[in-house]
Amino acid sequence: MLEVESIADLPNHIGKKLGSSDWLVVDQRMIDQFAEATGDHQWIHVDVERAKKEMPGGKTIAHGYLTLSLLPKLNAGIWRVKKRSRGVNYGSNKVRFTAPVPAGSRVRGHLTLKNVEKIEGGARLTMEATVEVEGSERPALVAETLSLVYE
Repeated sequence: MLEVESIADLPNHIGKKLGSSDWLVVDQRMIDQFAEATGDHQWIHVDVERAKKEMPGGKTIAHGYLTLSLLPKLNAGIWRVKKRSRGVNYGSNKVRFTAPVPAGSRVRGHLTLKNVEKIEGGARLTMEATVEVEGSERPALVAETLSLVYE
């Protein structure tokens, strides 16, 4: 895990890969809970028996937005600023779901710091986030994300 003392240290890492998270299993229970929370019960996510017959690989797949929602959990294991009061998700400029995440897959996140802009009381960070699926040539997700970090 990359740890920096303060926000002032972040510009030293622009253009660099900050690191990779630990692996996380995306199982059917997680997919079903996400379906309940969002109301997205499309069969490709929740109908295990139908997926066995009709889906490539015979498995359900995670919702794209489930994969996106895992970024805070994955990113927490990649980097941190020791001297800060808080961090806030500020949004995304671009998100692409580039490969499926079959139920039971292991995923991990990767972050590259693209930019640091000073704001009142802190900084706005632009990151390139990818979510890798173990054994897949393509990442499941590629996104440009924004975070606010305050002193």
